Amino acid sequence: MTADGAGMTGRVMLLVAHTGRPAARRVGRALIAKLEAVGIGVRVLEPEAAELGADAAAAVPVTEAAAVGTEMVLAVGGDGTLLRAAELARPARAPLLGVNLGHVGFLAEAEPEDLAVAVANIAARRYSVERRMTVDVTVRANGGPIATTWALNEASVEKSARERMLDLVIEVDGRPLSRWGCDGVVFATPTGSTAYAFSAGGPVVWPEVEALLMVPISAHALFARPMVVSPMSVLAAEVIGAAGSQQPAAAAVSSRPGPAGESRQSVPGHSETAGAVLWCDGRRMVELPPGSRVEVRRGSLPVLLARLPAATDAAQAGAGQKGAGREVRIGAPFTDRLVVKFGLPVAGWRGQPGDRVGEDAADQGDADQGGATTTGDVIGEDMLAREAFSDGADEEPGGHA
Repeated sequence: MTADGAGMTGRVMLLVAHTGRPAARRVGRALIAKLEAVGIGVRVLEPEAAELGADAAAAVPVTEAAAVGTEMVLAVGGDGTLLRAAELARPARAPLLGVNLGHVGFLAEAEPEDLAVAVANIAARRYSVERRMTVDVTVRANGGPIATTWALNEASVEKSARERMLDLVIEVDGRPLSRWGCDGVVFATPTGSTAYAFSAGGPVVWPEVEALLMVPISAHALFARPMVVSPMSVLAAEVIGAAGSQQPAAAAVSSRPGPAGESRQSVPGHSETAGAVLWCDGRRMVELPPGSRVEVRRGSLPVLLARLPAATDAAQAGAGQKGAGREVRIGAPFTDRLVVKFGLPVAGWRGQPGDRVGEDAADQGDADQGGATTTGDVIGEDMLAREAFSDGADEEPGGHA
């Protein structure tokens, strides 16, 4: 292994794990061992290195440079872990792949029992890359910017005191839309439509759609419906109230690290009892003084997500075969993810003959008889990983999905 963590093949991955969960530590160690066995080097974050016990992996500090030069960032945990890993993958332009140990896990690509198949596909470079839209967020007070940040899922303006409502004026493309007494408002991307915005009553938007969502939280108003606008629009929320004379014209933003590499942004000089707060992906927080303004627009830099071949075709691909007359599918369709994650009833669906699940199952049986590495074999090999769901530990903060 070289100094930057590269293996015999010259390839290197960054592993980010929720080491507070025993299952994540076990899966992380297994993943490192499997990658090293195929000549792929692994970097781990310094705060997680001891917990993972990965002597052969290169430990790197938690900075934006952690993923620079890596082929991929691997996240072992739930969506909160993946959102933390996205903070490192995005500036490095590295695709992100999650091994899901959480509950819903819309962002994660693989389950623990898929570990061996996932590594085989990564080793063979058998994956595609999706570009997921982000949002850039600017906070202004007294006419000047006091904070800038970004989000993959959502930026939410929320009240900081339980007993009080927020008084917000909502704006679209420089024009006022409505004034709400509310608990807050969520500005979401299509990726975030299944996260906080969904819990607030927003629509589910397919990831391929380019749009921005604005979803009020418990608004006391006759007109307070979720809205979907152009990706070129600029959305804004103004916190009603005059800024006091003690507020600085343009305070610098400071960042201080939190648990598990979390960064919390705060504005020096503002009270800890500010009436509103801005949260981005549930991880980055900015206090909002009265009279402040939050602007949300399409992000200049997307997050890249790695997608693996669908499980029914992975065994055929491992044997160098393709399905009869069809291409190897990349990832599970978003519709299927919705059905599985929410347990949606689909009994009675007929569809087109080639789309039926029964025929896919028959195809899988044919592939199994052909001697390929099957999903069943993988389950037996990685049963230790499946113990993740019996640990009962909570996901780390930040995963709304």
